[in-house]
Amino acid sequence: MSIDASAPANPPAPGTAPGADAPVTDRLVEANRRYAEQFTDPGMGAAPVLRVAVVACMDARLDLHKALGLELGDCHTIRNAGGVVTDDTIRSLAISQRALGTRSVVLIHHTNCGMQTITEDFRTDLEHEVGQRPTWAVEAFTDIDQDVRQSMARVRTSPFLAHTDDVRGFVFDVHTGLLREITNK
Repeated sequence: MSIDASAPANPPAPGTAPGADAPVTDRLVEANRRYAEQFTDPGMGAAPVLRVAVVACMDARLDLHKALGLELGDCHTIRNAGGVVTDDTIRSLAISQRALGTRSVVLIHHTNCGMQTITEDFRTDLEHEVGQRPTWAVEAFTDIDQDVRQSMARVRTSPFLAHTDDVRGFVFDVHTGLLREITNK
């Protein structure tokens, strides 16, 4: 598998290039300027109102707040490739729980995930391209239900997490928008 960072995964349709002439970051900064003009400080703290942390895939098709009926300030959202529980996810959850009061963890993977299409060979390909092997694992998977179970187990057994009683895992269907809960079997 060769890595081509310059090619977009899903190129825009003809005539719909992002930002016409402006680089995407410039578009985002301009959107922020317009947002700030209407912004009113909500006066809330960093601790989430619902005391929940949601760990999910970074896939752009997942609009977690809409899908879960969440509002600004309701939860901590931790996203990465695959929504897998890694050491860095545990770091974020430990801070979320111990410093900011979350008590529940919701894990969300999704159908048609790109992490099901690559392998750990990605690290080797990257090493050949840049001359240095990544220290991190790809965390690719083929069985999505089993990977959710593995992520739940990593949360439940982490010595760094104070609250592991309310940990639930789900698979989000990108075609229907529905969550399917994964149990421990």
